[in-house]
Amino acid sequence: MVKQIAQAFNWNGSIGIGFPAPIKGGVALMAANVSEKWVGTNADALFSKVTGCECTMINDADAAGLAEMTFGAGRGQPGTVIMITLGTGIGTAIFHRGQLLPNTEFGHLEVEGEDAEFRASDAARQREDLSWKKYAKRLNKYLSAMENLFWPNLFIIGGGISKESEKYLPMLTIETPVVTAQLLNEAGIVGAALGALRK
Repeated sequence: MVKQIAQAFNWNGSIGIGFPAPIKGGVALMAANVSEKWVGTNADALFSKVTGCECTMINDADAAGLAEMTFGAGRGQPGTVIMITLGTGIGTAIFHRGQLLPNTEFGHLEVEGEDAEFRASDAARQREDLSWKKYAKRLNKYLSAMENLFWPNLFIIGGGISKESEKYLPMLTIETPVVTAQLLNEAGIVGAALGALRK
């Protein structure tokens, strides 16, 4: 698919690819929501070979965070900013003074005895057919746990559910300001391109 997209645009430059796993040196280190076959695979080399372009794999939440810190809700924000992507799982990207701490996986933080993403992802909301009020309560518990660990200046909510943020953000009660990603679910695409440029 990546090859076909590059060919459709006659693209021969660098390509950035967001991927839902921690990535080190182009290699996926775990697979929570994708096939285990990706673990240990040098995705940079694989996609570079397939496309004929220089490819750079980046954690998808990190990609979304880079976009929001560069062009969106995090631009110019001081202190610590945490991007939270809510979709199949929960992705996190943590920035301090604009600098990314890559590959954080705080969607797997334990909340009430379970992985946070099993309780507070958009997939969990849909799977359990939660009302927005019940979902907001779960999300609030997760954000409160993150707040008590990092004392951030701002949370940015992205991922597929961000387009419906008016249905749950007003019900959150944590002290840290929470805003919607300005680039919504497109942040990861923009940030993947930024990741390729940063390499």
